Amino acid sequence: MVLRRRANPDTLLIVALAAAAVLLIALGWQLTFFQDTWTVLLERQPWNAHSLLYPHNEHLIVFQAIVEKGLVEIFGMRNAHPEMLFMTATLLASAALVYVYVKRRLGGWVALLIAVLLLFFGEAWEILLWPFEMEFSAPFAAGMGMLLVLEREDRRGDIWGTVLLVLAVGFGSLGVSFIFAAFAQIVVASRERGWKRLWIVAIPVVLYLAWYAKYGHEAEHHVTLDNILNSPAYVFEGVGAGFASVLGLANAPLTGVAPISPWAPALAIGAIGLAVWGQVRRPGLPRTFWPIAAAAVSFWLLASFNFIPGREASSVRYVYADGAFVLLIAVELFAGQGIRLGKKAIWVGAVILVLALGPNIAKLYDGFEFLKEQTQFTRSDTGAMDIASDTVSPEFFLTPELSGTATFFISGQRYQEAVAKWGSPGYSPDEIAAAPETGRKQADIVLASALPLATETEAGGFDPSLAGAAECAAVPPGGPAVALKPGKTRIQVGPGAPASLALRRFAATEYAVPLSAVEGGSAMTLDIPKDKAPEYPWYLRVTASQEVFVCSG
Repeated sequence: MVLRRRANPDTLLIVALAAAAVLLIALGWQLTFFQDTWTVLLERQPWNAHSLLYPHNEHLIVFQAIVEKGLVEIFGMRNAHPEMLFMTATLLASAALVYVYVKRRLGGWVALLIAVLLLFFGEAWEILLWPFEMEFSAPFAAGMGMLLVLEREDRRGDIWGTVLLVLAVGFGSLGVSFIFAAFAQIVVASRERGWKRLWIVAIPVVLYLAWYAKYGHEAEHHVTLDNILNSPAYVFEGVGAGFASVLGLANAPLTGVAPISPWAPALAIGAIGLAVWGQVRRPGLPRTFWPIAAAAVSFWLLASFNFIPGREASSVRYVYADGAFVLLIAVELFAGQGIRLGKKAIWVGAVILVLALGPNIAKLYDGFEFLKEQTQFTRSDTGAMDIASDTVSPEFFLTPELSGTATFFISGQRYQEAVAKWGSPGYSPDEIAAAPETGRKQADIVLASALPLATETEAGGFDPSLAGAAECAAVPPGGPAVALKPGKTRIQVGPGAPASLALRRFAATEYAVPLSAVEGGSAMTLDIPKDKAPEYPWYLRVTASQEVFVCSG
């Protein structure tokens, strides 16, 4: 009986928030900086107006830049834990604010179901696990806070609403949609409070336009007539993608273009049909419907106007907003119809929640596995660059072909500058040696280019007089790999067929660094610069039909 009395939605929300925090921190603790985060850390190092205000793609991310830069200034760059904790806090705040918003309209139990869906919204795994996506979660949290304080309908609420709206806009482009929400709220309240509150919208609009005039116009945009004409279809897809995603029916791929779920059109048609039926049954919409509808529709329209492949309404990074908005619009429609959900309806909702959580959590784990693999690439690649830091060229650039992944490409010089200030997130040599084989192999590939290894082939340079020299080791056909010291090594191939040469260092089995073939009767000089991992030698594998001599020094 005591347990039943305590099992109220407020208490269960706290439990859900704690569970989500534990899950997200446990997963995020194993990850490092990913993709766009490196652009902020490496290309925006100075604390000046340009670093803070220059658009990311076409987005204003001034507050995100301040957070990212401030955290590494305080805690260093050895891991991404502070960034991840901040991101988790924005997600918990978003869910808690949605809970308050829905509770005011449909009660605590419905609010709890929706908040839990957002807390474990695995179809939007990028938002939950990649801290750079605070450009979605932070504006959403600030925007929801803005709507709630503006409902106070007093001066203090207006001031705090303006502050939160400025925060929303400065964290990312999703915040711009909440400008439309704030304007809609002012319009619906204008009969009682007049139009003097337009300053709430005017302040962030003026600041945004000033930024655009100075910096934002330099960014590439993708607004086209086709995009504008296609915008109604995009809005429809956003509605469908939102419902399909929160129900765990989207099944979008982890990478690449996300196709619209086959469930999405039916869910969108069903939701729109129910809304129309509700209006026929009981015409009229609540005043609170218009702000959230304005935020949602403007989000979809702006995304559609600036569409390029990868920015589909069903893409992983957009479905968090899709799902949250369609749920909140549904809440407003239910509240406007005067529908009070009884115990049976709540239990049906709980069953739907459980069924939706299964695929959502599975997708969250899939996203974590993907980011964990990217972390292994990133930490192996940067660890290799750290080992080679004494000899790497300032012009060295880690391309996707070298890094092993399309998500990681950075300037070696910018990286070394950042490491000198904040430390390295890369694996140490011992950690590379203990990493999965994929990471070890990748470190070898990066090292070969970053040091760099150099070769020079001398046609007909085979010198039989060196065969018995003390510094020369004979490698018979099919013989074992030869450990190499830093410095110059001469590889002599006896007369016969060409010899194939390849290197490994940290990799246990795979020789991922091929050298050019050496013709029979020729020699190759291999130059290996000294680096910061002298305890780990390179190993040379020779594939030849004749004896080969490897001479150090």
